Amino acid sequence: MTRIAWPLLGLGSAVLLWALGVQVLHERTPIAGAFAPWPAAQALWALLADGRLWPHTVLSLQRVAVGLLSAVAVGVPLGLLIGTWRPFAQAATPLFQLLRMVSPLSWMPLAVMVLGVGDAPVYFLLAFAAVWPVMLNTAAGVAQLNPHWLLLARSLSATRWEVACRVILPGITAHILIGVRLAIGLIWIVLVPAEMLGVSAGLGYYILDTRDRLAYDELMAVILFIGALGYALDTLARTVHARWSH
Repeated sequence: MTRIAWPLLGLGSAVLLWALGVQVLHERTPIAGAFAPWPAAQALWALLADGRLWPHTVLSLQRVAVGLLSAVAVGVPLGLLIGTWRPFAQAATPLFQLLRMVSPLSWMPLAVMVLGVGDAPVYFLLAFAAVWPVMLNTAAGVAQLNPHWLLLARSLSATRWEVACRVILPGITAHILIGVRLAIGLIWIVLVPAEMLGVSAGLGYYILDTRDRLAYDELMAVILFIGALGYALDTLARTVHARWSH
C-alpha cells in the first residue's frame, strides 16, 4: 500500500502546486488559465479519444527506435574497441570526450544543410545524443570483466571473434542495457526539439502546431503525454535490465 500511496501523494502535491501557480499567474496573465490542470486533462482526454495524437506518437516512437538502434550499432563496437584495444582507447578517448560535450542540438543547422529536411536529420541528432552512454557503458563493462574468463578463453584457443561473442558480450550485457536506458532518456529529451526541424508530424511538431493555433490547453496536454510516455519507456528499460541482471 505504501508503494502506491507515496507516489500518489507526490503526484497530487505536484498537481496542487501546478494549480496554485496557474491561479497566481492568472491574475496578471489571463491566458495562463488555459495551462491549468483541468483544461489540460480535458484536452488530453479529447486528443486520445478522437485519435488525433496517436499517428504523431507512433511516428515519434519510430524515430526513437531508429535513433536508439543506430546508437547501439555504433556505440557497442566502439565501446568494445575502447575496452579491448589500448592504443585505440588512448587515441580516440579525447576526441570522443570532446564530441560528447557538444550539445546534440548544436548540430541542427549542420544536419539540415547536409541531410536536408525530413527524418534524416532527426535520426542523426537522436543517434548522436544516444551513442555516448552506450559506448561508455560498454567500455566500462569490458573493463570490469573477470580477467580469468579471458584467460580461460585464450587457453582454449578461442579466436578473437569467439572471445568477443561468447565471453565479452554476454558478460557486459547488463552494462549495455544500462547504457541503453540512459540513451532512451537522452533521446526522449532531444526528440521534441529535433521534431521541430522541418518535419510534418510527431510530438514535437504537434507542440508547435498547438502553439500556432493558440490551443494552449492542448499544448499542456501534449507535454503531459510526453512525460507519461517517457516514464513508460524508462520503466520498460528498467524492467528489462532488472530481469537480465536477475
